[in-house]
Amino acid sequence: MRALICSLLVFLAVPAAAEDMPAWFKESFLDMREDVAEAAKSGRRLMLYFHQDGCPYCAKLLRENFGDKAIADKTRRHFDVIALNLWGDREVTDFAGKATTEKAFAKALRVQFTPTLVMLDERGGTALRLNGYIPPHQLHAALDYAGGRLEKTQHYTDFLQANVREAASGRLHDAPWLMAVPLDLSGRDARPTLVIFEQKVCAGCDELHAEGFPRPEVAALLKRFRAARVDIASNEPLKTPQGKSLPMRDWARQLRIAYTPSFVFFDAGGREVFRVEGYLRPFHLSSSLDYVSSGAYKKQPEFQRFIEARAAARRAKGEKIELMK
Repeated sequence: MRALICSLLVFLAVPAAAEDMPAWFKESFLDMREDVAEAAKSGRRLMLYFHQDGCPYCAKLLRENFGDKAIADKTRRHFDVIALNLWGDREVTDFAGKATTEKAFAKALRVQFTPTLVMLDERGGTALRLNGYIPPHQLHAALDYAGGRLEKTQHYTDFLQANVREAASGRLHDAPWLMAVPLDLSGRDARPTLVIFEQKVCAGCDELHAEGFPRPEVAALLKRFRAARVDIASNEPLKTPQGKSLPMRDWARQLRIAYTPSFVFFDAGGREVFRVEGYLRPFHLSSSLDYVSSGAYKKQPEFQRFIEARAAARRAKGEKIELMK
């Protein structure tokens, strides 16, 4: 009877786009404490999947990642998965037992990108969080890491470097607008600082330099930043925006960089104000650069709302927005 009631609630409350979710996702009353406990009792963990309607990266995740049988089987073996709409109004009982909504819960967790996957431990703490789309081979590794409870013994970045292999150029790409090493990010500049975390074997980095940075709009926006590149595998010393000296690889781990390329933005005073930690095509890349360089983040803390307004303004001028081109 409980399962029947739950099914009816989901049918009535979830928007039409949610019917595309895998059938094996958990039907839930959205009581987070109860869901964590039920997963733990079954020897699994809870995964929260934040999505939104019309999100091309969400569609890509469902099609190319969860649509892959090996990934689906591994996910089901290690996790109960609950889908939550970034703008949804279904009632959620949060980890403190407080009644809230999907969108308020997402805001409280500071979800800025979709898809976002939050993999929780047996007490409801975060074992691993993936902010944005990652390709299938990396999701395999993330499932092994969080599903194997390895966060207790190994940093995720170290795990990825030891276990993920991908076809890539095997080199770092130089650009004239990047700061020279050794990096000293402690000096003040009127411009915000953009730090791009990369590594040599990185297909996403290759694509970024080949397709993202050369786009005229992206290239123009980059001029608004003091930009630096950090190799997450390098022992090259640097000085952080806060004036601390340490190797590049150590700083990447302190910042819990979980994907390359990642972008971390700092204001003129050296305070982190925004970051991008997932796969992006040029429109969302330029939106991220515009969000920080324009100072929009100071007035609009929700990046997705900024993107919606930016895209709407362009469409009103007759521009065609190609999200994945």
